[in-house]
Amino acid sequence: MVYLKILLPLLFSLLSSTTQDIEKAFLQNNPKILYSHLSSRSSVNISLPEPISFSDQLSSQQAYFLFKKIFSSYTTFEFFSESEIPSASDEVNFIFKARWSFRDNKNDDQHVLHIFFFLVNEKEIQDGASHSSPNQKKEEIKNIWKIIEIKAEKI
Repeated sequence: MVYLKILLPLLFSLLSSTTQDIEKAFLQNNPKILYSHLSSRSSVNISLPEPISFSDQLSSQQAYFLFKKIFSSYTTFEFFSESEIPSASDEVNFIFKARWSFRDNKNDDQHVLHIFFFLVNEKEIQDGASHSSPNQKKEEIKNIWKIIEIKAEKI
């Protein structure tokens, strides 16, 4: 029980760090930051409305290249969280909701979307890996919350 009381705040602080990284990725138009939070254990379902118009399941590498293209075509004005970090102890997944405002670099049109990131706690899977170096373990602990789905809708 004491272990659980120590572990839960750590897990939720890591979730907070993950959502801050997602925000930073969009504000800096940096797909590398986003890539570090994409699940490499499963495909990532991405569905984005006009003007991007994309819907498919991609590997984390394919998603990186998609967001590299998106961030080169659209410049983010604002990106901020519209969801609270959960406090329940049994959470193994979380939907992070944000508002994303951006400008089309070709025609200067402005767009606003609600964007949703479905995050799962992959810690259990990573604990099963027995041949990890200490540096790999530190990185795995830092990034236990992984994105498996990104969806958006027009506001």
